[in-house]
This record gives sequence, structure tokens and C-alpha cells, in this order.
Amino acid sequence: MTFGPPTLIASDVDGTLIDDENRVSSRTVSALSAARAAGVEFVLATGRPPRWIAEITDQFAGTDAFVRYAVCANGAIIYDAEHDRVLWSANLESDALVKLGEIAYQQIPGCGIAAERAGRSAHDAATPPFVASAGYEHAWLNPDHVEVGDDEVFSEPAVKLLVRKPDMPSGEMAARLQPFVGDLAQVTFSTDNGLVELSVPGTHKASGLARLCEATGLPADGLIAFGDMPNDVEMLTWASHGVAMGHGHQAALDAADEITVGNNDDGVAKVLERWFA
Repeated sequence: MTFGPPTLIASDVDGTLIDDENRVSSRTVSALSAARAAGVEFVLATGRPPRWIAEITDQFAGTDAFVRYAVCANGAIIYDAEHDRVLWSANLESDALVKLGEIAYQQIPGCGIAAERAGRSAHDAATPPFVASAGYEHAWLNPDHVEVGDDEVFSEPAVKLLVRKPDMPSGEMAARLQPFVGDLAQVTFSTDNGLVELSVPGTHKASGLARLCEATGLPADGLIAFGDMPNDVEMLTWASHGVAMGHGHQAALDAADEITVGNNDDGVAKVLERWFA
């Protein structure tokens, strides 16, 4: 069946929308600007927290490719980027965090644990956004966590519990955890660099997008989605047309309706230019 033109565009960020230098290419901006001019909205769907969204949306400043909403934390946060407001979040409660932490320590000895929390905005000073156990090694180049004791990591509800073991592939970590986590949490990963993310069961980018569309009236039918990693699988499957990046994880490639070129070769723009140029 022929697809298009899309009525809504959703894209993962890292490894998909931006290149390996964290830039949105001019070609991608042009394609998204043309889509917006045609009345088609663009939504970010990412594992990133709200505080890491501005470095992406700022790259669209002065263009027609305006981003109003972002589905953050793999679907656990609905974020109004235009007004810097967290509209909704799905939180693991403290008792669940304790159980998941125990499983992680048992199944992945020597791992680090961290918790991502949702405030009322991207920079809610009243809520420490990212707390980690002693020795936690951040997976990204811009670490912003506060080191605390395990009790503090588990003390407040969190949208994600992160398990970190730098010398173990994320896929192996997820495989070790899943049989013991069961229905206590959603298990996924967005990098194969020794990081697994645990969220409220049934929470993923597809559920977040569905909730956003229901709350705002954005059209879920005719949605095209772009992604590259296992945390994109549900979104790629749920979308009317799922597009995986050519360099992507096999799970994303298998879930997609189409495979485009990589993020460094304007894979998102190449697809969108069929309808918006």
C-alpha cells in the first residue's frame, strides 16, 4: 500500500534527526520547514529528558520548522517545548525502584544505578533531575547527575531507572534483566554502550505519542516515525509508516516499513522530500 503524504511527523533525536556532531542539517531543516508550511506538525520522540531538548529545538530558530511538543524519556514525559512545561509523566514509585535496583545489582554485579525524575519544567530547581549511585559512569559526554546514596536514588518517584555497566553491551544487559524484571517495568536501551533504561510497564514512545495526540488533537492516523534503536521499535511498529535509519540496530530495522540512509546522510530529509521540498 502506498503511504503518504504524512499527517504528522515524529522523529527520534540521537542517531536519527541529528548527525554525529549533534547538528540538524540544513537539508533536514528545509524539509521540516516545508512540512510545517504544508500544515504538518513535527514532534520529537526521544529518550532525552526535557532539559536536553532546547539544544535541538534551538537549531530550528528563525525557520518554519517549529517544534511545539516532545515525547521525552522514552514516552514517560509529555513536554510542551514551546512553554517549557511538563504536561504529564509516568513514574515508577519508590517501592518499584527498590525492587528493580535489587534485580540490577544481582544480575549485573558492579553496575551503577541512576534515576531520572520529572519536574514541572525542563529546569525545575525544586526537583533534582538526575541522581546516581556512587561511581556511576555517565554514558554521555554532558554528565549532569548528582551522586547520592542508593537510598536517595530510590527515595522519590522516577520516570526512568538507568542501569549502567560500561564494559557490557546493552543488549546483553537487557537480556539478563528481562526475565527477572518481568512485568515490573518496561526494559529498553537507546545505545549499546552499556546502558539499559527501565520505565513504567507499557511506557514507550508509541504510548507517549498516542497520549500526546489524544490530549492535543494531533492526528495519529497518517503518522510517519523515524528511529534507529530498540527504544524506537514500538513507535516504528505503531506508526502508519515506520522508517529506520540504515545504520540502525537490527531490532529497529526489523520493525520498520522502510529503511533510509543514515543520520549523517540526511536520512530523515531524504524520505520527507517525497512530499515536502
